[in-house]
Amino acid sequence: MSNRYFENSRNIVMQLPTAVEALSALAHSSRLAAFRLLVRAGADGVAAGDIAREIGALPNTLSTHLTILGSAGLITSQRKGRSVIYSADYDGMRDLLGFLVADCCGGQPAICGSLGDLASKADCRP
Repeated sequence: MSNRYFENSRNIVMQLPTAVEALSALAHSSRLAAFRLLVRAGADGVAAGDIAREIGALPNTLSTHLTILGSAGLITSQRKGRSVIYSADYDGMRDLLGFLVADCCGGQPAICGSLGDLASKADCRP
């Protein structure tokens, strides 16, 4: 287990500095737009140029945003030919969501509802 996580009595939980880094990475409109685009795209991911066009970012600015999201553990990248394909890191996203609800509702998680229910109510079309 890395020093970015700790184990409590119920499960492995993201440490506060790691959560702050991830939330900070998402606290910018272009980065949040890019992350949401990648979450919608699924495992196939999206080429950097397509992300830039979709969210209206300049390529060099987008590169910085993607680096920040990657450092925060929210996206991954891989080279395919001359393109770099970015994908959401669903494990990182789940870890962040888990951190946010780890102490949910004073030990009564039913009050918080199911995150799966929230996702199914959202417009999750690609």
